[in-house]
Amino acid sequence: MPERRYPAAERLDLVETLHGHDISDPYRWLEDPESAATKEWGAAQDTLFADAATGLAARDWFGGRLTELMGAGFVGTPVWRGVRHLFTRRTADQEHGVLYLSEPDRPERVLIDPTAVDPTGATTLDSWRPDREGRLLAYQLSEGGDEESLLRVMDIATGEEVDGPIDRCRYSPIAWLPGGEAFYYVRRLAPGRVPAGEEQYHRRVYLHRVGTSTDDDVLIFGEGRDKTEYYGVAVSRDGRWLLLTCAKGTSSRNDAWIADLSAGDLAAPDFRTIQEGVDAEVSPYVGRDGRLYLFTDRDAPRGRLCVADPATPGAEHWRTLVPADPDAVLSDFAILDDGLAEPLLLASWRRHAISEVSVHALAGGERRGRVDLPGLGSISGLVERPEGGHEVWFGYTDNTSPTTVHRYDARTGELSVWASAPGRLDLPEVRTEQVTYTSHDGTPVRMLVISPPDADGPRPAVLYGYGGFSISLTPGYSATILAWVRAGGVYAVANLRGGLEEGEEWHRGGVLEHKQNVFDDCAAAAEHLIASGRTTADRLAVMGGSNGGLLVGAAITQRPDLFAAAVCSAPLLDMVRYERFGLGQLWNVEYGSADDPEALGRLHGYSPYHNVSAGVRYPATLFTVFDNDTRVDPLHARKMCAALQHATSASPADRPILLRREAEVGHSSRSVSRSVRLNADQLAFLARYTGLAVPDGAAGAAT
Repeated sequence: MPERRYPAAERLDLVETLHGHDISDPYRWLEDPESAATKEWGAAQDTLFADAATGLAARDWFGGRLTELMGAGFVGTPVWRGVRHLFTRRTADQEHGVLYLSEPDRPERVLIDPTAVDPTGATTLDSWRPDREGRLLAYQLSEGGDEESLLRVMDIATGEEVDGPIDRCRYSPIAWLPGGEAFYYVRRLAPGRVPAGEEQYHRRVYLHRVGTSTDDDVLIFGEGRDKTEYYGVAVSRDGRWLLLTCAKGTSSRNDAWIADLSAGDLAAPDFRTIQEGVDAEVSPYVGRDGRLYLFTDRDAPRGRLCVADPATPGAEHWRTLVPADPDAVLSDFAILDDGLAEPLLLASWRRHAISEVSVHALAGGERRGRVDLPGLGSISGLVERPEGGHEVWFGYTDNTSPTTVHRYDARTGELSVWASAPGRLDLPEVRTEQVTYTSHDGTPVRMLVISPPDADGPRPAVLYGYGGFSISLTPGYSATILAWVRAGGVYAVANLRGGLEEGEEWHRGGVLEHKQNVFDDCAAAAEHLIASGRTTADRLAVMGGSNGGLLVGAAITQRPDLFAAAVCSAPLLDMVRYERFGLGQLWNVEYGSADDPEALGRLHGYSPYHNVSAGVRYPATLFTVFDNDTRVDPLHARKMCAALQHATSASPADRPILLRREAEVGHSSRSVSRSVRLNADQLAFLARYTGLAVPDGAAGAAT
C-alpha cells in the first residue's frame, strides 16, 4: 500500500457530557448503515481491503491448508429414542453438518440437510430436539447468519412438516410433553407489542399444541418481568415435572422453579421455588429415580451436585451428592441406573481447562473410580439413554484430534470409539505445552502454547483470548491453529479471567469493576511469550472476536508496544454506547451500564474507541465484520477503524488499518467455504505483518 490513502471520513466535533465525563464521538455518523455517507465510506473500505488482499502472499497457501484441515469434518454425539438415534455429521465435501436418523437394519437417512434447503449455504440448522417417542422432531433454521430461527415440526417417519414455521423463536428450548401432542417453548413478543428498539427482548414461555395456531398458545411465564430475561424449560422423562429457569441477560445467577404437572392443568402450572433472588446459578433435573438433581455453584464456585425431593425443592433441603473439587470445575453429569449391580453417576470436570471424568455411586455420591480419556483434551455432552441404561456417549477432542464420539460401558469400565470424524487427514506434528505465567496483580494464569516440535528461538506468534461470559477456552481441534503452526508459527491460547476455566470466582474476577484484569492478563501473556523467547514484540499478533474483539481493541490501545499485528473480529469497541445496539442490553451484567455514573467512568476508561491517540505506532489491524450480525453491530468496527486510520494516516503502508466486510453471514455459524476464506485472509494478514513465511510448495486455492 505504498501510495494508498485511507478513505475520507469526516470527524465531527461531537462531545457529550455524561455524568461529568466529556465523551468525544467524532464518528457517530458511522452508526447509521443506511446513510449515503456510511455506504460510500464502506464501499471505499471494501476497495481498500480488496487491493491490499492481493498483496497477502500467504492467502492461497492458508486457504489450501485450511480446506485440507477442515476436511476432517465432524460427527456429533447420538440422541437416543429407543433403538434409534439421531446425530449430526459433516463430511469433507459438505458445507454444513447434516442431521441423520439411524435405526437397526436400515440405511441411515437424512432428516435435515441445510445445503439441500438452501444451496447458497446461507441457511443454518440452529437446534433440534425429537419428542420423547422419537416420532416428531422440532427444529430451527435461520437464514443469512441472522440467527432469527424459524421453528418447525417434522414427522420423522415421512419427513412431512406438520407444524410451523413459528417466528421469534431464536434458540428457544423445546420441552416436549409425553405423546408429542404439545410442548413448552420460548418466544419473543411481536414487534407491535414492544417499544421501538426492543424487538430483540421481551421473551415469554408458552404452551403450544402441535398443529394449532400460535394465536392459541397459552402464556405460562414471563408477563411483567424484565425485558432482558432468558428462560429455560424442561420436562422430566416421565412427564410429571416442569422445570423453569430464568436469568437476566447473560448473568451467572438465575432463579429456578418446579411444577408438578400431574397435580393440575398443563396450561397453569403451580410453580414451587427452587431458588430465587440468590447470587448463584442452579440447573435442575429430575432423574428416573424421582430425585431432583441440582447442578449448582451455590456455596461452591467450582460447582457441586446436590439432590432433593421435588416436593421440597428449596435450598434448605438440598443434600450434596458430589462435592466441589478445590482445583477442578464440575461441568456435566450422567446417570447410569440399569443393568448394573450398583447404579452409577459419571461426572465430568475441567482441571485447569483439561477434561476429566469420575465415576460415583448414584445413591450416595461415593467415588468409585475414573474414566481414562484418550489424552489431555476436552469432552462434551455426556449423553445417556433417556429410558436408563449402562452406557454413556461423549465427544472428545484435543489440539490435534478432530472430535471423536466415545462410548463408555459401565458394566465393564471399557471406553471405546463409537464414531470418528469422517475425513482423512495429514496432520502436522505439534508440541503442546500448558504454561503458567503471572499477571500484573500477582495472579497465576494458564496458557496453552502450540508450536512446531522443533521450534527454537523466537518465531511469529498469535496470542488468542476471550476472557468473558463464563466461556472456557479448552483444548480442541482447530484448523486455524494447525495451519498457523504448520507454517512454522507459534499459537497461544490464554485462559484469561472472565472465563470459567477456574470456576465462578475466575469469571467474576474479570467482569464489571474487575474487567481491567482481563486486559492485564492478556498483556502479561504477551510479555511471557516474549520473555520466554518464543517470540518478539515485532513478531507477535493478538487475535479475538466478539467479547474477544473488545480484548483485542483494549490490547492494541493499552499496550501497542507488545504487538505487530491484530485481528479484531465482530468486536465490541464503543463501550459507552454498546447497550444501544444489537443485544447490548443483555450484557450490562457483564460490563456495567453507562447509565450508572461509576460504571460509565470504568467503561469510558477502557473503551478502545475512546482511547485511540494520534502519533501512536499501532499494530497493523484487520477488522472483520458481518452485515447480518444481530449480536454485535458492525458499527463498532466501523467507528474504531475510522479512528485508527485517522490516527495512523501518515504511514498507512507500514502497519495498515483495514476493514473486511462480509454480507449474508452473521455472528455465529457459517458454511465451510466461507470459514476458509475468512480464516485464510486473517492468517495471511497476520503472517504478512509478523514476518511468517509459508513453506514452499503447492499452495492450493482458497475455496
